[in-house]
Amino acid sequence: MSEKKRTVAPSWPDYQLLDAGGGKKLERWGKIITIRPDIQAYFHSGKPFTEWRAMAHWEFVEVPGKNGRWKALKTDAPTEWVITFGRLKFVLGTSTFKHVGLFPEQAINWNHIDKYVKSEDKFLNLFAYTGAASCMARLKGADTFHIDSSKSILNWAKLNMDESRLLNIHWVLEDALKFAEREARRGKKYDYILMDPPAWGNGVKGEKWKLEDKIDQLFAACAEILEPSGRLTLNTYSPSIEAKLLTELAEMYFPGRAVDQSELFLESQTEKSLYCGELVRIHPQDLE
Repeated sequence: MSEKKRTVAPSWPDYQLLDAGGGKKLERWGKIITIRPDIQAYFHSGKPFTEWRAMAHWEFVEVPGKNGRWKALKTDAPTEWVITFGRLKFVLGTSTFKHVGLFPEQAINWNHIDKYVKSEDKFLNLFAYTGAASCMARLKGADTFHIDSSKSILNWAKLNMDESRLLNIHWVLEDALKFAEREARRGKKYDYILMDPPAWGNGVKGEKWKLEDKIDQLFAACAEILEPSGRLTLNTYSPSIEAKLLTELAEMYFPGRAVDQSELFLESQTEKSLYCGELVRIHPQDLE
């Protein structure tokens, strides 16, 4: 059996995975350091937690049966701050869950967008979260469509557009699959589609769904709206979906195109590898 392909997401000046282990990860976001839970950090940490807590500004403490809470470890710990990624600026903060407003492994996709998206392209960001990828596509001059089902997250994304001094991203508050299927019925096409769907979620009206029940429909809809010369990038972090299924669906719905798949990791300063899900890229055979 061949070894799975491995891709390591890059750090950048304002982000670094400092350490991981014991079910937690230690991260630096600009000048702010956080401790957050991560089920994939099942190994021993490089440094003891006492050292982590001496460094960190915030720790997210899990509470059984509840969302958990952020605990300040320094008196001057800010609840909101701004970091940069090249020419882009992103607003981060201690949200009601363990997230701070970015998934740092997505930097590999921001770089991919920077490399391949052109000013004449139409760019579609499904499950678009706080819009880092949307901002990168807009920075490249693309006609950018940002789709998310959470109004509060959409407002956060608008803050990132404003901080990055960008204009005219198309904001759509809607279920990503419903939007893609409607665009297919309308005959709309896109040059680059990015989707980073959660393992489960809620629609605009609070309806619950699981990715394993929708992944086939997502591939089908995207196959209808991707230009023949277009690119699609998919990230998944769902334990219920096997990597083999992603390859099979990609090859079934995008016949004749190249399908590149790998496991995505972040590497810590202490040489720990943190699994961040599956990365799938679909593109014409002669374009990579």
